[in-house]
Amino acid sequence: MQPIGWRNWWPAALLVVLISLVYWSVLGRLAAQWWQDPNFSHGFFVPAFALFLVWEQRQRLTAIPSRPAWVGLFVIAGSLAMLVVGVLGAELFLSRSSLVSLAGGVILLFHGWPRFRALLFPWAVLFLMIPIPTIIFGQITFPLQMIASALASSVLAVVGVPVLREGNVIKIPAMSLEIAQACSGIRSLLSLGTLAVIYGYFAEKSSGARVLLALSALPIAVLANALRIVGTGLLVQYWDPDKGEGFFHTFSGWIIFVFALLMLYVLHRIVRRLRPPLCRGSSG
Repeated sequence: MQPIGWRNWWPAALLVVLISLVYWSVLGRLAAQWWQDPNFSHGFFVPAFALFLVWEQRQRLTAIPSRPAWVGLFVIAGSLAMLVVGVLGAELFLSRSSLVSLAGGVILLFHGWPRFRALLFPWAVLFLMIPIPTIIFGQITFPLQMIASALASSVLAVVGVPVLREGNVIKIPAMSLEIAQACSGIRSLLSLGTLAVIYGYFAEKSSGARVLLALSALPIAVLANALRIVGTGLLVQYWDPDKGEGFFHTFSGWIIFVFALLMLYVLHRIVRRLRPPLCRGSSG
């Protein structure tokens, strides 16, 4: 058995430096997108969370025998091939995913399957830091725009606001509200999904409950975004059309996101109450 100790850290540090040099431009553009694109600003937290998971399991990892697997060499070769193809083809998702794949290959090559299985969750979490491809992003946002428009127009009609919906445009007497891509709720969905994974890890021991919390991010984000549109509609209809933009529009986004986090917490409390006592006790 080869424990994870300080004497083994310098080869790991050297390997990290070499990988950083190879992926320097990829990492630089990735960090720049996290900083500049609000849709993916949650990416900063993902590597930190993954490193925390590894640090938290350090004693358990030390107890697992290290059995290097040569299959890791093929995974590394495939990852580097992905990097070359991604860079030459200007495919950011491919080149960035190759980094996560490479990390998996390194674990397999130097430590084998037992430790890779132990590190499977923090390794898989790293994929959350990679922005989804633009073509997929567009295919996701359009249905979200339609769903948010339909839900919001229905609620506005119920509360007495005359409304006519044409696609992603909601027409009320005061003005027309266009549910643009930026208002589709994709930003809340991506951030809430990541936070749901992190929250589920700390708040739950049950794998089923963790999966449920992660999956609940989609309906919660859709509902929260629809409520934001309803609030905007009521604001412009009964107060001032100019309030639908600028500070109030941005501030409402933060308020609704906090409300979405609250809904996630309430859902978790409901799940814990509905779970049988024996399961609740075993899950901590």
